[in-house]
Amino acid sequence: MADMTDSGLQNAISRYWGYTTFRPLQKEAMDAVLAGHDSIVVLPTGGGKSLCFQAPAVLQSGVAVIVSPLISLMKDQVDTLVGNGVPAALYNSSLTPSEKADVAAGLRQGRYRLLYVSPERLVGEGADTFLSLLSSCDVSFVAVDEAHCISQWGHDFRPEYRQLGRLRQLLPGVSLHAYTATATGRVRRDIAAQLGLHEPLELVGSFD
Repeated sequence: MADMTDSGLQNAISRYWGYTTFRPLQKEAMDAVLAGHDSIVVLPTGGGKSLCFQAPAVLQSGVAVIVSPLISLMKDQVDTLVGNGVPAALYNSSLTPSEKADVAAGLRQGRYRLLYVSPERLVGEGADTFLSLLSSCDVSFVAVDEAHCISQWGHDFRPEYRQLGRLRQLLPGVSLHAYTATATGRVRRDIAAQLGLHEPLELVGSFD
């Protein structure tokens, strides 16, 4: 099984991203996702964090939900994924009502492998409708990007991030993964507590 997973990941990063090798800790982070084991991944900017959740999403059935606070970055990543042939979409305040309806229809039809959402979509006004849609979908895993925003000791604290732990109740059988470029031990512990992570694998890259 491990060999199949290894070759699947290798094929995926080659086919969709043109990479022939993994960067440090990428493979371990991807394995955690595929094994359904909660994780906290701290990799420096430019260390290939996003690939850690994008590649496993391609290999699994269902849709991976990626929580990101940066709408412009979200759009860039989705545009790149779609350009590479990966079925992906975003759902945030930048969409018109008809665009939101299209994405919702695509979710119901199982059209996507990755769905990028802002934290406000999950905890803000009108979130219940969206959450009920999500809970009716086949969600493969949840990735929280810029996860330091969840911690009051992180440098970009965002209160709505504190409420993302409700996803654990909403999607009880689904693994949760936190990704950030910066997190002290205290912040990592806070992230794990706030998201309700179960014995998360912690992967912390070198920042030399």
